[in-house]
This record gives sequence, C-alpha cells and structure tokens, in this order.
Amino acid sequence: MSDSAPVRFVICGVGHIGRRHAALVARYPGAQLAALVDVRPELAGELAGEFPEIPFYTSLEKCFAAGCEADVLTIATPNYQHVPQAIAGLTHGLHVVIEKPIALRTHDAEAVVRMAEQTGRLVFGVMQNRYSPPAVWLKQLVQEGKLGQVYLVQINCFWNRDARYYCAGGWKGSQQQDGGTLFTQFSHFVDLLYWVFGDITNIGARFFDFNHEELTEFEDSGLVTFDLVRGGSGTLHYSTAVWDQNLESSLTVIAEHGSLKIGGQYMDKVEYCHLRNYTLPELPPTNPANNYGPYQGSAANHVHIIENVVETVQKRSHATTNALEGLKVVEIIERIYRLKSPKST
Repeated sequence: MSDSAPVRFVICGVGHIGRRHAALVARYPGAQLAALVDVRPELAGELAGEFPEIPFYTSLEKCFAAGCEADVLTIATPNYQHVPQAIAGLTHGLHVVIEKPIALRTHDAEAVVRMAEQTGRLVFGVMQNRYSPPAVWLKQLVQEGKLGQVYLVQINCFWNRDARYYCAGGWKGSQQQDGGTLFTQFSHFVDLLYWVFGDITNIGARFFDFNHEELTEFEDSGLVTFDLVRGGSGTLHYSTAVWDQNLESSLTVIAEHGSLKIGGQYMDKVEYCHLRNYTLPELPPTNPANNYGPYQGSAANHVHIIENVVETVQKRSHATTNALEGLKVVEIIERIYRLKSPKST
C-alpha cells in the first residue's frame, strides 16, 4: 500500500468492543472498514444495517479464502482466541491489533512476537490507559525526573463485575478461556505500572473469592506487593466484588520530591499533586468510560489506538504499545498468578 492510501481493517469479533472498533474505523479519515468477522451468523442482518456494503464472514478462514483485501486485522474476540487469530493474521501478511490481553501465557505471547518478526508485520496491543491525559502527564513527570526517587506506588482497582457480566455458559469466568481477573479486567493497569515505572520484582500476593464462587473459576480480589526494579516499592489492590457499580481506579505515588494521586472511577483526573517547585498544568479532558449497559469499563480511548495504527502503518509514527510490551504485561501477570495456592480461589 502507498503511505497515503487508507489503511484497510478487518474486525474479528463484533461484540461491544469490536463494534466500537468498526464504527471508529468507518469514521476515521485514514482508515477503511474492509470486512467484519464473527462466529454468530445471526449478526449478519444487524451488521448489514449498521455497516452497509461491508462483507460479513463467520470465520477468519472464510474471510481470507474470499480474497478480502486488508492491511490490519483487529482482534476483539474472547481472550483464548487472541493468539491463534493473531498468528493467522500475521501469516496472511496483515498487521494485527489485539485487544487486551495479547495472550494468557508468556510462551504464547512470545510466539506472536516471533511471528511478527518473521513476517515483518506489526502487532499493536490495546492498552487504552496510555492515552489518558493523567497517565501521559505522569509518564512525562517520571521521565523528566520531577519526582526524584520513587518511594511508594499504590494502585487500587475496585470494580463491579457480577452476574450481569459473568453470564452462565459464556467464556468470561472460565480459567482456560478468560485467564483470570488480572488478565480480563485489570491488565491495562499492570501495563500502566510497567509503562511508567518499569519492571517489578520480589512479588508477594494473596487472593480471595468473596462473592464469585458461583460465577467464576478464579479469584475476585487480590492484594499484591512488589519492589520496583528501579527502586521503591508498591502495591496493587484489586477487586471485582464491589456491589452494584464500579468504585474507583486510582494510582498514588509518594516520592522524594512530592506526592500525587490519579483517581476517579477510571483514573480520569489528578486528585492530588504536591511537588517541589511544580505547578500542575491544565490537562486535556479524559474520554468517558466504555459503557457496556449494566456495567462500565475503562476510558474509551479506542479512537487514539486507531489513529496510532493508521499513522504507524503509513510510516508517520511508531506503535504506542508494541508486542514486546504486551508480552511483558502477560509475563508480570503470570508471575503474580504463580503465587496462587490451590486453596486461594
């Protein structure tokens, strides 16, 4: 493709997030929706109304066999399908966008990275917190050394995920297909930790299952402690056992030159900032939360992801979240989950 030609997307998995990708691609000036793929044939009529003249296929294989011309495959399917579909897309010569998590095991994420290297294609991980203005601001603060030595980092993720989310018979809540609370709900907060502060070591963890025993095969809450490789220590407290609605996502930093807290339900505002010789600038507004009907998710930053993919494929930018960083997040979560005992869930 020429650098100015529209970047053509196939969207695989047309649930809530897949439709968001499709709608944003259809509206984005440098992008073009090439095809929609979903295993549910009953969606064909509905999607034809939403996305007229866009071909619909019930499998990636059928899409490829039909000679669908595209540049990027966006994967918004259940977690366990991400790796085989990513490898299929890369093998077919497409760049790949993978909704979180890239994989459920480190060795599977490594296989995706190897295939990307072999095919010369790009892999983008969807880690939407990186586009949040408070997160961008924090990253810059750390890079510029404004905090001095980091002492303590505390991340709290307290969300509601009840029977409205974990529906009987679905993949969500299955150990093998979902992977666990940190993979499906909070991997983008682990990514934020890694992106801003670097790798962690000396991990300790406790896991609890307060009110999800009938809903999931894994924990609904966890208390994680760690040291930062660059110095300092931290905690990650998370739960999906909150009653009725999300409570908060927050990140607090205590450092040599001051303290700060990013808070709100979706880390969407700076709640406290007191740093030596520093005045907090006015930050751009954060996008509203993804709304899934009865429950909500993180900030809806997918338009920034599509923009980054288009500009990177057209060689005007570089990937905001590449496959190696996605692999690192999987590896950190796997290291945390290794501390589970058989009785901890």
